[in-house]
Amino acid sequence: MSQPDPRPHIVILGGGFGGMAAAHRLDDASLRVTLVDRRNHHLFQPLLYQVATAGLSAPSIAAPLRQILRKQQNVTVLLDEAQGIDLAHKRVLLAQGPLDYDYLIVATGATHAYFGHDDWARHAPGLKTLDDAFAIRRRVLLAFEHAEREDEPARRQAWLNFVVVGGGATGVELAGTLAEIARHTLPREFRRSDPRQANILLVEAGPRVLPAFAPELSAKARKQLEKLGVQVRTDTAVTAIGSDSVQLGNETLASRTVLWAAGVAASPLGQQLGVPLDRAGRVLVTPELAVPGHPEVFVVGDLASVTQADGKPVPGIAPAAKQMGRYVADAILARLGGRAAPAPFRYRDDGTLATIGRLSAVAQFGRVKLSGVLAWWVWLVAHVYFLIGFRNRLVVLLDWAWSYWTYQRHARIVTGSDTRRSGGTDES
Repeated sequence: MSQPDPRPHIVILGGGFGGMAAAHRLDDASLRVTLVDRRNHHLFQPLLYQVATAGLSAPSIAAPLRQILRKQQNVTVLLDEAQGIDLAHKRVLLAQGPLDYDYLIVATGATHAYFGHDDWARHAPGLKTLDDAFAIRRRVLLAFEHAEREDEPARRQAWLNFVVVGGGATGVELAGTLAEIARHTLPREFRRSDPRQANILLVEAGPRVLPAFAPELSAKARKQLEKLGVQVRTDTAVTAIGSDSVQLGNETLASRTVLWAAGVAASPLGQQLGVPLDRAGRVLVTPELAVPGHPEVFVVGDLASVTQADGKPVPGIAPAAKQMGRYVADAILARLGGRAAPAPFRYRDDGTLATIGRLSAVAQFGRVKLSGVLAWWVWLVAHVYFLIGFRNRLVVLLDWAWSYWTYQRHARIVTGSDTRRSGGTDES
């Protein structure tokens, strides 16, 4: 019978940016670290829209957790799902059994938010995982296939009306890329329908797209989108979504393809902690990113509600999650080493980027604001640099170079079934 491991046990829930940053920082043989995730891979979410729009294949932006952590001998990876947390007994309740901890880092991220209309999810998929990306890619590509088979103009146009709900970075990136696909990638490949007749509509309930950026950059982003052929509607709320239409206020638009990029909700695991949450379901952590009353439990990433010194919340983006992950790892190491705890967490804003289309982007670094070609190059270098693994960087560079010069998208393989017409299909 094996002896119990006497080393302090640190459990990390979630293999996203925050969880992986913490795991890497805890590379210490005197510690025992267990990373739990329900998926076996780490995903570079900022480029997920490229998979959804057939620009990149999944392995270009994802890597197995075990491969990434293979050299870190003190880390064990478990493919499992956390279903509850017992704070009193320092135990995580996994689908396949309990797991005790000395320190716990909860980094389970966020999911889609439909603002009380969860029934819209079946008609308007969001984009958070590779499964989501595959589903969206299937919907988009098969919409053009269905349009090719329609003889009646109104039914054909319904397949060619694409509605993207939400004017944040994901919505802007999806809309701009869809316009490029319709205008440049597909036109020579269809005979009975014209993909250039596709109507790409970006809908935002607020007064401007990319609200996280300065107003002047939002205005430039809108102009760049419209130059690509995207119709942008701000101050417009979606009031209903069905299988063949979307309602914008009192207007009904026939559309068979609606994509959701309007909001996120914190992981439901936060509710298991039994502590105060904000309106989005995020945990109101202490300035040290700990759960109130439980200094051994930390929450990082999209699940943590953290307010900066200026009163603004820390944004739910990858750099913030990575900074949080490293911070809590350092706090644990300091505590175990008998050193003074680090100062309260302070987010360092390294800038905000969003791409719109071919050679079009916006970037903001404090008072420095860029748009157009220069911003696109900054965006490209930053995203390729942060990809995990040299192979992934090389693959992405080659794929993008090919797409740039040819407008072709190599990952246009459709798998799975599509049931958006009577009787459904079985395309694989």
